[in-house]
Amino acid sequence: MLSKNILLAIVLAPLLGSAIAGLFGRLVGRAGAHWATILGVGVSCVLSAYVLQQLAVGGMPAFNQNVYTFYEVGAYSAHVGFLVDRLSATMMVVVTSVSLLVHVYTVGYMADDPGYQRFFSYISLFTFSMLMLVMSNNFLQLFFAWEAVGLVSYLLIGFWFKRPTAIFANLKAFLVNRVGDFGFLLGIAGVLYWLGTLDYATAFANADRLQGRTVALFPGMPWDVATFICICLFIGAMGKSAQVPLHVWLPDSMEGPTPISALIHAATMVTAGIFMVSRMSPLFELSSTALTFVLFVGTTTALFTGLIGIVQNDIKRVVAYSTLSQLGYMTVALGVSAYSAAMFHLVTHAFFKALLFLGAGSVIIAMHHEQDMRYMGGLRRRMPVTFATAWIGTLALVGAPFFSGFYSKDAIIEAVKEAAHAGGWIHQYALWAVLAGVFVTSFYSFRLLYLAFHGKERFVIEAGPPEHGGDAQGEPHGDAHHGQLRPGHLAHAPHESPWVVTVPLVLLAVPSVALGWLAITPMLFGDWFAGAIVVDPARDVIARLADGFHGPTAFALHGFQTPAFWLAFSGFVAATFLYLLRPQLPSRIAAALRPLVTVLEKKFWFDEAYQAVFARGGLLLGRGLWKGGDVAVIDDGLVNGSAVLIERVAGLMRWLQSGYLYHYAFAMILGLIALLGAFVWSR
Repeated sequence: MLSKNILLAIVLAPLLGSAIAGLFGRLVGRAGAHWATILGVGVSCVLSAYVLQQLAVGGMPAFNQNVYTFYEVGAYSAHVGFLVDRLSATMMVVVTSVSLLVHVYTVGYMADDPGYQRFFSYISLFTFSMLMLVMSNNFLQLFFAWEAVGLVSYLLIGFWFKRPTAIFANLKAFLVNRVGDFGFLLGIAGVLYWLGTLDYATAFANADRLQGRTVALFPGMPWDVATFICICLFIGAMGKSAQVPLHVWLPDSMEGPTPISALIHAATMVTAGIFMVSRMSPLFELSSTALTFVLFVGTTTALFTGLIGIVQNDIKRVVAYSTLSQLGYMTVALGVSAYSAAMFHLVTHAFFKALLFLGAGSVIIAMHHEQDMRYMGGLRRRMPVTFATAWIGTLALVGAPFFSGFYSKDAIIEAVKEAAHAGGWIHQYALWAVLAGVFVTSFYSFRLLYLAFHGKERFVIEAGPPEHGGDAQGEPHGDAHHGQLRPGHLAHAPHESPWVVTVPLVLLAVPSVALGWLAITPMLFGDWFAGAIVVDPARDVIARLADGFHGPTAFALHGFQTPAFWLAFSGFVAATFLYLLRPQLPSRIAAALRPLVTVLEKKFWFDEAYQAVFARGGLLLGRGLWKGGDVAVIDDGLVNGSAVLIERVAGLMRWLQSGYLYHYAFAMILGLIALLGAFVWSR
């Protein structure tokens, strides 16, 4: 059996590094901060790989034990515990390996930032929070880790807190995730109420008790209990994994430094929802309604957020919208009960998406923190390593055969196609959308490559110091030029990034090419997730696809004959023609299709709708409650009203208490007459 001490070391090593960098940053200095956190995450990565090797090759059984007890009250108890099986161990390796490379990359990217130690403390704490989430064996620990991930993401997105845009972005992420977390908490409460436990193993073993039970959420409208619990849990996943309509926070999170963009969008926060639903598969398989809801949300996210990426000019935002779209693909896989396909795509996506984000960061460094692709071009000659790795990441993202993204994304498309044979209109909609999304992904991905690395150079090199003094006010050397020079004007010629930036790119490029070929057989068509993921045999589309699987090479060769390949190739051809061969055409097409372009530039008006309905509605409600409740009832009614009453009574008493004896004698005579009159009248 796995050692409890090893598992504790995996989660506590990043926490220790975070504490050293955060609490003793001035004492240990910059080098001490990055070495403490890199070593902490490195230890966690090595031990996670050892745990996975023991589970996958050594035949060691899964670990499920409590290590600390919060409380025990009657039949209820709460613990800190670990459930480490192949599902958890896979996530542990992905999280720690990507995080380790991001830590190394950060040494070069944040070299001149005044918050250097603080940033390392945050990203190491982020790694600890995600490890606690994926290793938890109960819902209470899951929720605490879920909230910890959200809290640290708030700190990281708003890392440059002197920027108003960064503060707005982290507040937006925090508030949107609170909406999802409210549903998540309701789902956990439902598990406790109907199953009487927060322990995973106990809840899953007793999940059949939910069948046939209903709850009347509204009078005369009974809901299936399993459907209610699963939809509430998935609402939590919609927030963390940025699914429509709770997706609006993720593009704005680009206000954080590029290393955290890679960590949040590749291996940690946004993958939490996908992992959680996969872990909860014994519950989700009880409700076809909940799965259909998951499928519809994922399908809508996969296609429509990808369309927005076509019109983005910020290099990081293009990659961010591709993250939204790929998360939609993973959610689609969950909706057709292809949990293993969702996890497989999560794993491959973590590496090639981290590669794309860090590659974008390398370009931003070379361009002196200019992010607008319209002021780039021709960088392939100046940045050969970044250029080559960016092409590898792009080919993996678009699903080129033999690259890792091809194996995982095409598996999802095939699973949807299989489910659509017996499914309803939502399954047909899903099949159409995931195929259309292939063209969209290919188009905006190659558009990014051509605008950044190909064509003529669209920047101007100007000698001399920055116009506005750079960091005189403590502004960070961040992802925007901060007014140092006019857009497209650089103080020095772009050049390749230092080795601490390029080495992580090269290391991430390796799994972006080879991981899919190596992992598809055991992870998708083998027993990799046996015991961790439960699927109803009637909905097991992956089992049906396994009958036609003849190895990764045959799968890739067959990929050249599929509609998905030709759609991706069409996107490549269209992007090549418009942005490489005829670069003057896109502006003309945009002018001709101005209404459609406006819809995409406005991002389907989600932000405006939230602002009108929730922000302004909340403001109007608050003002109404303030004037009608606080002012009218409390201030004027209770507080000020009581003060006015006391003042008037006191004024009357002052008038009566004149201090003259004859006034008091006269009052006594009047009182005596009044008493005698009352006595006579009463008789």
